[in-house]
Amino acid sequence: MPMIPLRGISISPSILQSFDIGRLNSIESFELSMINDEKIFLVSQFDSAVEDPTIEDLYTIGTVCNIKQVIRTSDTSIRVLVEGVSRAKLDEMWIDENDAWIGRILPISFDEEKLSDEKRLTLEAYSRKLIKGFDEYVSLAVDIPSDAAMELNDAQGYSMVADIVSSSLFLKFSDRQKVLVTLDIEDRMKMLYEHLLEEIEVIKIDKKINQDVRKQMNKVQKDYYLREQMKAIQKELGESAGDDEIGEYREKLKEIKVSKETYEKIEKEIDKFERTPIGSPDYNVSKNYLDVIFSLPWNNESRNRFDIKKSEKILNEDHFGLDDVKERILEYLAVRKQSKNLKAPIICLAGPPGVGKTSIAKSVARSLGRPFIRISLGGVRDEAEIRGHRRTYIGAIPGRIINAMKEAKARNPVILLDEIDKMSNDFKGDPTSAMLEVLDPEQNKYFVDHYLELPFDLSKVLFVTTANDLRSIPRPLYDRMEVIEIKGYIEEEKLEIVKRYILRKQLKENGLANDFVTMDDDVIKFVISRYTRESGVRQLERTIGKICRKVVKEMVENPKLEPVKITKELAVKYLGSEKFKEEPLALKPQVGVVNGLAWTAVGGVTLEVEVNVVPGRGNVVLTGMMGDVMKESAKTGISYIRSVSDVLNIDSDFYKDKDIHIHIPEGATPKDGPSAGITMTLATISALTDRAVPGNIAMTGEITLRGRVLPVGGVREKVLAAYRMGIRKIILPKDCKSDLDRIPENIKEDIEFVLVEHMNEVLEVALMEDDGSSNQPSKVAKKSARGAKKNVAGKSTSKKTSGKKESLSDDDK
Repeated sequence: MPMIPLRGISISPSILQSFDIGRLNSIESFELSMINDEKIFLVSQFDSAVEDPTIEDLYTIGTVCNIKQVIRTSDTSIRVLVEGVSRAKLDEMWIDENDAWIGRILPISFDEEKLSDEKRLTLEAYSRKLIKGFDEYVSLAVDIPSDAAMELNDAQGYSMVADIVSSSLFLKFSDRQKVLVTLDIEDRMKMLYEHLLEEIEVIKIDKKINQDVRKQMNKVQKDYYLREQMKAIQKELGESAGDDEIGEYREKLKEIKVSKETYEKIEKEIDKFERTPIGSPDYNVSKNYLDVIFSLPWNNESRNRFDIKKSEKILNEDHFGLDDVKERILEYLAVRKQSKNLKAPIICLAGPPGVGKTSIAKSVARSLGRPFIRISLGGVRDEAEIRGHRRTYIGAIPGRIINAMKEAKARNPVILLDEIDKMSNDFKGDPTSAMLEVLDPEQNKYFVDHYLELPFDLSKVLFVTTANDLRSIPRPLYDRMEVIEIKGYIEEEKLEIVKRYILRKQLKENGLANDFVTMDDDVIKFVISRYTRESGVRQLERTIGKICRKVVKEMVENPKLEPVKITKELAVKYLGSEKFKEEPLALKPQVGVVNGLAWTAVGGVTLEVEVNVVPGRGNVVLTGMMGDVMKESAKTGISYIRSVSDVLNIDSDFYKDKDIHIHIPEGATPKDGPSAGITMTLATISALTDRAVPGNIAMTGEITLRGRVLPVGGVREKVLAAYRMGIRKIILPKDCKSDLDRIPENIKEDIEFVLVEHMNEVLEVALMEDDGSSNQPSKVAKKSARGAKKNVAGKSTSKKTSGKKESLSDDDK
């Protein structure tokens, strides 16, 4: 049956328990159990840090549970409410083809009717002691619901009594698991009774401590009054406390270089601290404030490395590709070496997950010879996280920026603001607004933290931010950053990254010699295309790591194992069946079927747009999980077809008596964007005119009501996807011509690109003749082009008088 290894929790029978599921295998196991009988086996891990546990990492005894409730908390996790049914023993476990954990379970039964009289009397005695002790425990503990005791009194059987007490009692995970795996009911009840008595004693001691603390608080107030009197006496005697500390602060003040106004404010704070008695609540507040001030790098500046060649070598050692980022850093170094007054740029690295945005920032710091500090902004909702809390609040602390400067101990570090697009706001303020001053080179020289209340110079800091989605960044904040987009890696780049970095890194992490595992280029490409589908290399690194772990396992079992050369067959053995199969497209001409191109977070993909025209009432049906923008593109294309129906030899009333069904396969995958506009329009024209479209052509572009073809993004990724699928002719908007420079030369030479400005040009290239030939533009396409030009000029193609056509005038011509 499906099973889930639990981390840090233990679930007993007869108990309702909720927990979160986040691992992929766990989610697959849960979904499999929902399909079957809504039962699942839950067993705990020895070590919660193990990500991919085997049977050796698990306890042998677990609980079979019924699934009661499911709540999806995010895209990658769900919360489940289960009810324990019975104990069971794990005999064997494996991962099935859907990545779900499956276990062979041996039931454990306990028949109370077969107990001997002596045993029954012993268990009855323990049961009464547990119930009586639990009543006392509930009366003492404030966080235990009162109905828990009622539930215990209604328990059916001795085993249920023990399980209810175990679930309500405050136990460490190890003790709770020990109770679960103890199968003898007498031993289990005895163990629980000992824990119950111990917990009651702890609660009694805790209450006594609370009473003593209250008495101590009254004493503190009395001491404060006496200290005030002592302060007056010391003043009369001319004595003062803390002279050494105050003298140390004054010496530090002389050493730092700050403005006159800042110097006077710090000096006043020292004077205030000098007058504050040691026992006063304000004493520690002032002391902490002064400690923060003198821990900041007001003058300290790390020595910059302006050796461009050495910096370039470091950047190339750590990362392959990412030429735009490297070039920008080297430009900064060159100008900084030439001009000392240059303000540090605010660089935003934008791109999909796993392309190396965070790690490139570390390399930048290493190449510059500066300290590196990372600040994670994911989920930050409070403005005080950035600007700090005002000192009027108890427990006030500086914001993350000032804390980062303290940690760096230099005023020119590289600070990485990770996931800046994940910030949000609530009633506590808007942290994105607080970032406006931080990331503005014109303002951050005088950045004021709420806790510090002094201007601090951030102009020397090199801020590097990262983002996955630029659309979620507010425009004023976006405008302050220099955005460098990282589009993701193509297959050839991933190949080089595996050969230069990933394989070497995984061999080292798994304790293997550098050349113990080798892989040819075709095997690496096979792993990339068949087991990973992403823009970055994060999943690819995990996959290579899995191969290395399999080799390590074989080496442990056979110490004489020779170095392993990975072949495609061996890769399939280690990794399982292929996750992605890229079958070449059907390149035969078809009516109503056109190859489109789309961009996704994992790179470019090809889409087959299918259109069927059937008798009906003029309905337009759009299927295939289309988003709003894509639906609007389809409707725009149909409106365009209606405007030129006469020149396309299409019945002008087709929108009244025919239903048009536009479908994009893989209907479970969400799709959106305007780039399929010309594809859907051409497929619809093909279906209405019964003219085929060659299968070796793919296209992308947005269409307008007038038939103009507008540019789209992601051209590089789309072209590479089409090339992988065997397509050698691609129609692109003319304004996308500059994007072709980013396509590898070997691929660009093998593909024919057709750049178009109007839908008429698309028809000339892609709509075939009646006889099936595709070398010449179709007659319909030519006629459409001529008719569209006349329509744009505002002239009709014919004039009617008394039911007869007249010849066209010169103006009409």
